[in-house]
Amino acid sequence: MAENGATDPNAEQQQAPQVQMKILGQYVRDLSFENVMAQKGGTGEAQPNVSVQVNMDAKKRPAENQYEVMVSLKIDSKAKESGDQLFLMELEYAGVFLVEGVKEDQLHPFLLIECPRMLFPFLRRIVSDVTRDGGYPSLNLENIDFMQIYRDNVTRLQAAQAAKNQEGGSGKADV
Repeated sequence: MAENGATDPNAEQQQAPQVQMKILGQYVRDLSFENVMAQKGGTGEAQPNVSVQVNMDAKKRPAENQYEVMVSLKIDSKAKESGDQLFLMELEYAGVFLVEGVKEDQLHPFLLIECPRMLFPFLRRIVSDVTRDGGYPSLNLENIDFMQIYRDNVTRLQAAQAAKNQEGGSGKADV
């Protein structure tokens, strides 16, 4: 019972369900490391210029409240001085998550922001180990801002939808 204007903490808990997330499993879905420099007979001594592309995807699994979330990386490394390709790495890393208590309208960003954040340390370790084993200094990825990537993707999709609507002249917009 609430007296003197105080709120009942149990009532607040009943109104807002507790968000729960568990990683049920994680795995390498696909991994490719092409050591171009070694194929040409060179060594990994060149100073690398590294570019990283990141994509995320999530899909519902048949079990209730379970989702598969995948982070895809494409890492391209070229020598700073000559511009020659050193290595190319592609990695798809996935996790199976149990997610409960997230409102339906917040589920999509939750899956594509919070779940990749949980997977990132493991993904970073794989990249470090594979580049080191390939004869290069360990590549320690900087933190990835999954929220900004999500926002950029939403903005890009909205712009593409607006352009499509202008071209088609239908006046309809998907929500």
